[in-house]
This record gives sequence, C-alpha cells and structure tokens, in this order.
Amino acid sequence: MRDGLSGELLRMDGASYGRYKSLAGEWRLDGGGVLEVVRAQSDPFAPPSRIAVHLGGEEAGFPAALTETPVRRRALASYLARRARAELRAPFRVDAGGQQVLDRASCQVGADGSVTLRLGAELPGRGRRIDGRAAERALCRALPDAVDRALYHDALDAKDVQRFVDTVEDTDALRRALPGLGLVAFVAEGAILPRASGVDDRPLGGGRAVPFTAPPELRTEIELPHAGRVSGMGIPEGVTLIVGGGFHGKSTLLRALEAGVWDHVPGDGRELAAARADTVKIRAEDGRRVQRSDVHAFVDHLPSGGDTADFSTENASGSTSQAASLVEAVEAGARVLLIDEDTAATNLMIRDARMQALVAKDREPLTPFVDLVRSLHRDRGVSTVLVMGGSGDYIDVADRVVMMDAYHPEDVTARARALAETPTGRTAEADAFPPVRHRVVDPASVDSAGRKGRSRIRPHGTDGLTFGEQDIDLRSVEQITDPGQAVGIGLALELAVRRGHLDGRRTLAAALDLLDRDLAAGAAGLLRVRDEDFAVPRRHEVAAALNRLRSLRVSGLRDAGA
Repeated sequence: MRDGLSGELLRMDGASYGRYKSLAGEWRLDGGGVLEVVRAQSDPFAPPSRIAVHLGGEEAGFPAALTETPVRRRALASYLARRARAELRAPFRVDAGGQQVLDRASCQVGADGSVTLRLGAELPGRGRRIDGRAAERALCRALPDAVDRALYHDALDAKDVQRFVDTVEDTDALRRALPGLGLVAFVAEGAILPRASGVDDRPLGGGRAVPFTAPPELRTEIELPHAGRVSGMGIPEGVTLIVGGGFHGKSTLLRALEAGVWDHVPGDGRELAAARADTVKIRAEDGRRVQRSDVHAFVDHLPSGGDTADFSTENASGSTSQAASLVEAVEAGARVLLIDEDTAATNLMIRDARMQALVAKDREPLTPFVDLVRSLHRDRGVSTVLVMGGSGDYIDVADRVVMMDAYHPEDVTARARALAETPTGRTAEADAFPPVRHRVVDPASVDSAGRKGRSRIRPHGTDGLTFGEQDIDLRSVEQITDPGQAVGIGLALELAVRRGHLDGRRTLAAALDLLDRDLAAGAAGLLRVRDEDFAVPRRHEVAAALNRLRSLRVSGLRDAGA
C-alpha cells in the first residue's frame, strides 16, 4: 500500500494520459480508508477507470445488528450506494439502481462491517494529457469528502438506515414464508401497485393510486420481524384466474407479482407485495430461437413430421415460442408461472367448442394450455396465475377466481363455479402434463470471447445483452428490471463455463443448481469473473438468456430422473 497519492497526481500533470495506469494498486486516503485503482483507462476515450474505496469495520462503525445476516448486509449496501450516488458528481459514477434492492457489485458490506464502494471514474485530461490538478481534486478531496458523508455510520441518519434495512428484511422474510403457508404470493393491505408511467417505476403519486384491499375470503395474516402482523391477500398454490374489465387493474396486479421476486425500497408501495422466489413470467415471443426443447405436451405433431419432443427452430411462432418458454422455465426450476392473455399466444391458450367442431383434433397439432394447467399443478407441483378477460373456459379449471373492479380485488370463485355448471360444449383435449425432458448443453457453444479473444459482455439496457459475438434478445424476459442484471447474467454464463458447471455431461438443471451456490455468495462470486458494475441475477433469468443465445447447442436430452 502506498502513500502520497496527492503528490503523485500533481507530478503527473501534463504527462501522457497512459501514465494513469501507473496508479494501479492501493493508496492510503487522508482521514481514513483505502483507495484502490483497479483498472486505469489508457486514454480519455476508453471505458471509465474502475476504482474502489475500502473501509474497515471499525472505521465504518456500523452496529453489528445491521450486518449480522446476508440480507441485512445487502440492504445496507444498497442504502450506502444510494447515499454515495447522491454525494458524488462527475467524474464519478456509482451504480445504485432504482426501486429494487439488488445485490450489486457497486457496494458490498462484509460480515465484520467493512464497506467496499466500487465506482467508475473518467480520469481528467486535457486532450491526451493528464490534468493532474483536476485528478487530485477529484480523487484526494471530492471523493474522500463524499465517503465521509456517505459511508460512515456516524454521518448518517441512524433511523433512516434502520428503516431501510428492516423494510428489506421484512420483504425477504415474507417471501421465504410463502411456501410454508401454501401461498405463491402475498399483497399487503394498503400496497400501492400502479406505477408512475410505463418508463417510470416509481409509485403513482398525486393521490391517484387506489390502495390495495384484500377480499375477505383471501385475507391472510403473516408475522414479520419488524412490521409485526401484516394483513393482505394471499394467493394459494394451484390455478388462480384474475379477471375483470379493461383498465380495472388486472395486469397491474400481475406486474406487481412478477416484480415481487425482488425487494423494494421504502416508499415504493410494493414493499410487501411478494412472490415466491421461483416465480417466472411467461409470454409469446415470435421469432425466438428454440434449441431442442421438449414441447410435445403442447404440440402433438407437425405437418413437416418433426419430432416435437426434440424441437428446434430458428424462428418460432407465437405458440411454439410460448410452449418452449414454459417447458424451459419448468426445466430450470420454476414452481409458479405468471401469464397475461395480452402477451400470450391465443391459439396456445384456448380452443373453444366452435373451433373444436370446425377444426378436428387430428388436424390441429396444438393442445391448449387450458387442458394442461391443472395437471401442471397436480402432477408437477407448478402453480399458475393467469390474467384472463376473454375466455370463460378457464373458469372450469381455476381453483379460485379474483375479479379486479376499479383496482379493488373481489373473490368471485363461487359465482364462477356456478357459471361453470352450465356446459360450454367444449371437450378437454388432454389431462396430463408429462415430465419435462432435461437438456445437456455443449459448453463450447457458450463463449463470451469477442473477435480479439477477450471476454465481451455488454448490456443494452434491460432489452438485450452482447455476449461474445452474439446479441441475446431479452425483451421478453420481463423480470429483468435493471441493466446491471443483464451484465450479471453474462458474467454468470461465463462463470458457469469457467467453473465447469456446464461441462457437456450434466443437465442444465444440475448446472443451474451449482451456479446457484455461486450466486448465493452474492456479488463476490461474479467479481471473480470481472470487476465492473452488475447486479446478481436469479438462475431463471440466466437460463432464459441461455435459451435465447443463438449459438447455443444442446448435445443431449435426458428423461426426468435419468
């Protein structure tokens, strides 16, 4: 570790920009802490330099109660990153995120209370010459001053810190409690589900949002560590139908459930709207590539004679893409599926009595989801929550029906069952969802290397990811809420290959189990791949990205249990 960073920067003034690289390593900061130059950019037009500030546990001074569990450390790190972002200006950039509280590389808190802040910095220059005086002001004055205000417990509002950490811990405890209660999701009384706009994830303000109220039949109480006993709507396992007129809040509720796999900041409105961690949103996706997926539950035969138990295509239709996404989600371990009819393939969802009469079953290869959804739960343990406004045939297979009326949910299951007693004339076309066959991935087809042989992982917002020479389209993977998660997905794929999880022998599900152990260590596991801004993803988004990687090759299929 070196002293004298200030003098070194002043001596560099006017030198060639590339001399910044000599700063690599650790420097003592005046007033406490260590500044680490992880990577210095070689010229002013290169990607920003990577630097880190390290504080020991005793220096930072956070009470042990704030750092005693991984979830509390994650929450505290998120709070500190947000404070650092508020305090720092150019040339620094802190990746602190938005409404979600994610495990990020930008700030990590150790079990001993130590704090590491990682950030980008565009080191000052005059053309291709070092501006040493500006660099000294930034690194030796502005940065330490911001650290003093943002990363030390004594400088922060202790009650605000405690509220943030407690809020996240309550949401995490709620989510973990759901399986033991036989629930797939929970939405607390008073939750604010509508968002400000389609591009603004903050809660709808101005008193325009209707606070959530639970129907008496589904009201559940759950004891949380800090909020105490909380009342809300519990959605039980099985098949749940969300119905109602247009613009009455059906999709808003479903979007809250898909976001319920993540924790949220205090004041978001969805702090206590939680879904099980193994919940996956499914939709149709015209044009996606499918590599050797077993879709025969939904596609009995093809006019071309292709094997639908080993189905591949470079350009899937809406129905085959949705079928593939569904079985891939189950293969990856999803136990709750969310489907909105607005983004689903109609011909995969339903064939009503008139269409059955017009087109004979032997001329229709598709088996509609309505005939498989109950078996999916009964035989495979996978629950489904569906938004449905146009097909009453789903009433016959629903365990419960919730109607959204002006953003107020009502349990109309009894009324729906009375209607179901009137025959529709429709004939069920299947009664069993078969075991999903498991795929074995060829690791050579998952290559992050670009043309120059270096790893190349770049996000395109939340919509896509450049991985090596491939662009992965993630627009239909709707539970990706932050560009940092896209980077994390790329790093997780690279790690899965590096560590041999994808070894050409074990199944994808088994490889994801091993990857989960790495991801459970938080950002530290992915930092072994590369030091850059990212958020730790779930296995489900990693699997979804892998399935959309156009270079992917599947070397074999195995029956369940084999």
